Amino acid sequence: MTEGVDRREFRRVKAEVLARPVGALVHGRPHRRVNDISLGGLRVFADDAHVPGERIELEVLFGEGDSATFIAEVAWVEELPEGGPARFDVGLRYLEVAASDLARLAKVLGDPE
Repeated sequence: MTEGVDRREFRRVKAEVLARPVGALVHGRPHRRVNDISLGGLRVFADDAHVPGERIELEVLFGEGDSATFIAEVAWVEELPEGGPARFDVGLRYLEVAASDLARLAKVLGDPE
């Protein structure tokens, strides 16, 4: 692997976006601020352990009450040091996204639709 080379297909930005897993076991948990987001995926802190390849349904809040649901796959997981903002830093890649949700995400990111 070449050090310092960015192999990302999509431009990542910091945006006022929140996310949380969807499901009965996580109902009522607060949304977490997304660290960075793109048209291909996002990075978020999590306290729950995840493994690469795991599928997660996410609710993503774009602000002002606008939200979307994505099916994502865990791309990577890094354990954070004790006292950090969460237990893990998690990279997620979108697997299933409705065209209308992708268009809303592009608008939030400032990308052409």
